[in-house]
Amino acid sequence: MKENGQINLLKRLFVFTRPYIKFMILSFIFSTLSVSLALLAPVFTGNAIDYIGGQGNVNFNKITEILIRLAFAIGFSAFFQWLMTFCTNKITFYTVNDLRDAAFDKISHVPLTYIDGNSHGDIMNSVVNDIDQISNGLLQGFAGLFTGIITILGTLIFMLTINGTIALFVVVLTPLSLFVASFIAKMSFQRFNDQAIIQGKLSGYLEEMLGNQKIVKAFRYEERAETEFSEMNQKLYDCGVKAGFYSSLVNPSTRLLNGVVYAVVGIVGSIFTINGHLSIGQLSSFLVYANQYTKPFNEISGVVTELQTALASARRVFALIDEPIEISDENLRSEVHCNGTVNLEDVYFSYSKDKKLIEALNLDVKAGQKIAIVGPTGCGKTTIINLLMRFYDIDSGKIMASGVPVDEMRRKTLRGMYGMVLQETWLYNGSVRDNIAYGKEDALIEEIEEAAKQSYAHGFIERLPQGYDTIISEDGGNISQGQRQLLCIARVMLTKPPMLILDEATSNIDTRTESRIQNAFNKLMEGRTSFVVAHRLSTIKEADVILVMDQGRIIEQGTHETLLEKNGFYANLYNSQFTIA
Repeated sequence: MKENGQINLLKRLFVFTRPYIKFMILSFIFSTLSVSLALLAPVFTGNAIDYIGGQGNVNFNKITEILIRLAFAIGFSAFFQWLMTFCTNKITFYTVNDLRDAAFDKISHVPLTYIDGNSHGDIMNSVVNDIDQISNGLLQGFAGLFTGIITILGTLIFMLTINGTIALFVVVLTPLSLFVASFIAKMSFQRFNDQAIIQGKLSGYLEEMLGNQKIVKAFRYEERAETEFSEMNQKLYDCGVKAGFYSSLVNPSTRLLNGVVYAVVGIVGSIFTINGHLSIGQLSSFLVYANQYTKPFNEISGVVTELQTALASARRVFALIDEPIEISDENLRSEVHCNGTVNLEDVYFSYSKDKKLIEALNLDVKAGQKIAIVGPTGCGKTTIINLLMRFYDIDSGKIMASGVPVDEMRRKTLRGMYGMVLQETWLYNGSVRDNIAYGKEDALIEEIEEAAKQSYAHGFIERLPQGYDTIISEDGGNISQGQRQLLCIARVMLTKPPMLILDEATSNIDTRTESRIQNAFNKLMEGRTSFVVAHRLSTIKEADVILVMDQGRIIEQGTHETLLEKNGFYANLYNSQFTIA
């Protein structure tokens, strides 16, 4: 079963290699030429030895001719070897380039459930480190296999032309080397596979720790983190030692067997020479060929080790590539006139089947309304946003935007109706200008500056070293949390979407700036349907409708005043802000 799995992995890798078959053919041709010319060298040296009859009996003219031919053979062999390496590099790098593109493309199309349910570091390890391992395995594999196989066939032909009987001894002993290499390869594959799995876990843990160092330090988790990391690192060490041990057995084992072959050839060849069936030059050539014949088995055994590592990594990469993607929406509606209405009819949804969340949710939002969603933690506020944007598909029921069911329009079309600002800011390594224009790449600088002014980000941007051309480090580490939030708000201001989703959009901003931005949002929300998730209930007093949620259900709805008059769940939630515990 394991062998079939490895064969299937090789077949799948070949699918990515197939478009570059021309380089493979050229590599094979150049390898054949290089090896053939290299294999002429022992013939030349053997002939030269035969022209040395003893003191005063040396044919220097013939030896000089042979040396010239030898020089040309070695020179052209090296040239064709370089061409072969060039072609194998092309095959490898094009293949892994396509493989990495396929992996990243899959990440772009898998449901969010996969991204949320797997370690980000582990996914990154598959796309980066595992594909690098495949690259190393393929690079060494193509070069080693091409050269090795042709060398074995070539030397065998030359040996048969010199003396078939001695060549038979070599061929009979060869399977021993192959058997040993195959046995050790099977043993090492599982170890390399375990090593790849633990590497993924280690990368995931490292990514978590690096991305949340402030939390780690704040809760004094450093020592426990070091302990947990050391435990995983120790497991990786143990797997690495076992994998290295088994893979390192290949070379000395095959060398031992090759030494036996060489010794047998030397003994049998000497007997043939004494009996006059071989010249000394032919014996010399045969010994060189016997050594060259067995040498590729060592190289191929090393290739097999690299391939075991590559196949173990390929298994993880293909596991990612095989993940089911979101259902295609190419045949769905790409153009929908957004009139600002949103309807939820008897919607059911849960992240896991054993834990219910949203049940029988109904909501009728009219165009231009400002809808606030409040409730205790875990009640389903952010889940509603995920469903409106179709980040997750509902289990049953219907969600309609502008009178059209969301599952009848393309996701890009649906998400283009909304502008969204989340509590968690996201900026990428680029200029301030590019980060603001993330949703509108063709935006003019005047539009970008106007959006920044509306979000009250223009002032601090002007004070940056290069203004709008200042490069922001990864995740905006060189500006404050509040400034990052302002840039995210400016990004939405620039696109001027038909509808808005604000999920705690001003949570990291000071009260004075928040008041100004709230006014800017109010202007932006004029005539636009808006959904606002808020913990600070003072920010949603002006909402047309406040939805009060608890355990996935809307338990109250109305304006701020009417809900206070009911003196129910919302009133208690609102008054609790002013209660001293």
